[in-house]
Amino acid sequence: MFYYLLKYVVLGPLLRLLFRPRIEGLEHVPETGAAIVAGNHLSFSDHFLMPAVLKRRITFLAKAEYFTGPGIKGRLTAAFFRSAGQIPVDRSGKEAGQAAIREGLGVLGKGELLGIYPEGTRSHDGRLYKGKVGVAVMALRAGVPVVPCAMIGTFEAQPPGTVVPRLRPVAIRFGEPLDFSRYAGMENEKAVLRAVTDEIMYAILSLSGQEYVDRYAADAKAQAAAAEAARERRFRRLPLS
Repeated sequence: MFYYLLKYVVLGPLLRLLFRPRIEGLEHVPETGAAIVAGNHLSFSDHFLMPAVLKRRITFLAKAEYFTGPGIKGRLTAAFFRSAGQIPVDRSGKEAGQAAIREGLGVLGKGELLGIYPEGTRSHDGRLYKGKVGVAVMALRAGVPVVPCAMIGTFEAQPPGTVVPRLRPVAIRFGEPLDFSRYAGMENEKAVLRAVTDEIMYAILSLSGQEYVDRYAADAKAQAAAAEAARERRFRRLPLS
């Protein structure tokens, strides 16, 4: 109930007013039945903009940190994400990937839409990074189509570290569903999973027009953070003139 209150009364109309999203290819999202919507991830706003424009309810796998924050703010954030249809997934440890897959398959098993960001985390520089194969595992095990989606302009509207979004129009593009039924029963083949994931990422790339980086986003983020920390240490050691 609260999901639809947010979508149609509170958050949805506000997001449409602020961002004036241009929506393309919405007809490619199946009206019924299970499907995965796989998109790029440029901004915190992505979590809310895509659900706001879809006709159907969509459930995302969200990082557990959104549900475990301290204090009143943490509890309110957790309540909001749960009400918005987000499922917490612990991304640490060896079982993190399997837990996400189990949760995702549960959503698809109920004939619902599942939202996934194959990059695994937000892009820190606006580029598109290598996809993780979890999306392929779920698509093949559930036997469902994958609808590629591209968020365009959300990085500029709310770049990393920005709390209040900038008022500017964005675009949301949905591509034709990708059918991977030819790989049925091959969800344990690493080469097949990589090929399926790369096909999904290429479809997203074709829609978004981003620069592609053949590295995992988390690794690139860590390297960028380490380089920034090294620069700060060197700066602090510089003699005062």
